[in-house]
Amino acid sequence: MYEISVEQHFDAAHFLRGYKGKCEALHGHRFLVIVTLKAEKLDEIGMAYDFTVLKKQLGEITGRFDHSCLNDFAPFDKNKPLFGKHRHDGLQGT
Repeated sequence: MYEISVEQHFDAAHFLRGYKGKCEALHGHRFLVIVTLKAEKLDEIGMAYDFTVLKKQLGEITGRFDHSCLNDFAPFDKNKPLFGKHRHDGLQGT
């Protein structure tokens, strides 16, 4: 089994609707996204996946959210904890 991983940070704000506390107000975080792909075999030049392509694909996904308010995006607009799933779905089929 072979693995390749890339990671990127992005900064974004959000707020928790209906929360009784400081997090109800707009505030920000630095998010770390790590993507790891596994491959059973290597391609004809000995690569599990092109690192440069994977890094670019992750950048396209995280770039949508960098310096934004996550509440402006579905499914995050309703305090749903689907951030990891969104990232996973964004890389499907690539």
